[in-house]
Amino acid sequence: MKVLVTCPLMLGVMDRFYPTFEKYAAQATAPAVVQSLSEEELIELVPQHDGWIIGDDPCTRRVLEAGKAGRLKAAVKWGVGVDNIDFAACKDLGIPITNTPGLFGAEVGDTAMGYVIALARESFQIDRGVHEGDWPKPTGISLAGKTAALIGFGDIGKNTAARLLASGLKVIAYDPFVGQVPQLPSVERAEWPLRLEEADYIVLTCSLTPSSRKIINGDSLSRAKQGVRIVNVSRGQVIDQTALAASLASGKVYSAALDVFEVEPLEMDSPLREHPRVVFGSHNASNTIEAVTRGSETAIRKLMEFLGSEPACGNG
Repeated sequence: MKVLVTCPLMLGVMDRFYPTFEKYAAQATAPAVVQSLSEEELIELVPQHDGWIIGDDPCTRRVLEAGKAGRLKAAVKWGVGVDNIDFAACKDLGIPITNTPGLFGAEVGDTAMGYVIALARESFQIDRGVHEGDWPKPTGISLAGKTAALIGFGDIGKNTAARLLASGLKVIAYDPFVGQVPQLPSVERAEWPLRLEEADYIVLTCSLTPSSRKIINGDSLSRAKQGVRIVNVSRGQVIDQTALAASLASGKVYSAALDVFEVEPLEMDSPLREHPRVVFGSHNASNTIEAVTRGSETAIRKLMEFLGSEPACGNG
């Protein structure tokens, strides 16, 4: 049995998972992936495999049809986001597929909170200055008493909210798909974009859906407080990057921390690169050894269940 792995976080530590594949008498293919493979690359590779552990690759009808014409029998999307998956094509072709939700909320929440603190105290600016031989001392802002507009209140959003509250921020959460959360009673709820003008921070932890695509745009930014700070650990497409760049240039947005982008890796000619108070990530918020191990072992197990394979006796 052959399995294609195209999730870059899993690929970065694949030596940890070859023994697990061996337990199932499966052979893993680990191509070089920066963020995702192209549709044409996948059309060549996927049909050669019985199973596919998907990263952020374009899992399109063309790719799935090519896979079905070859050996592909099942797939698992590594991680939470499934906006790159054509589920209708999977259903039409009889290819079972699932994802691995609820496994990375704490890690992504930690990253979001780290960005919130970094933007408050301008720690990245200090780091860059010291590296360049300067000794900068920018005046930051305190977190206590500030307000965060939290877009997305699922697993990642809840974990982020808990960290924001612990730092003394008020949290207003926006999520039409999630009801009240008893364990976080102090989180206030609002319908988007009401009360956005109260926010010192806009923190995005939502899935990419038709309603969240470019939810941060020229109109929503015009409603925001002057000097608002923005953190995005969800999907790049939830922000209109052109509108964000313009708002950074005008000072409407004071600073931003972006772990994700509309096109990844970020284009070299992106105007976002020109702004000194934009902090960049590399779509890496869930990447801890514990989280990657947890997510990868879960993805392998779910895929093998689809393929009807059980671990060999005596191998742990």
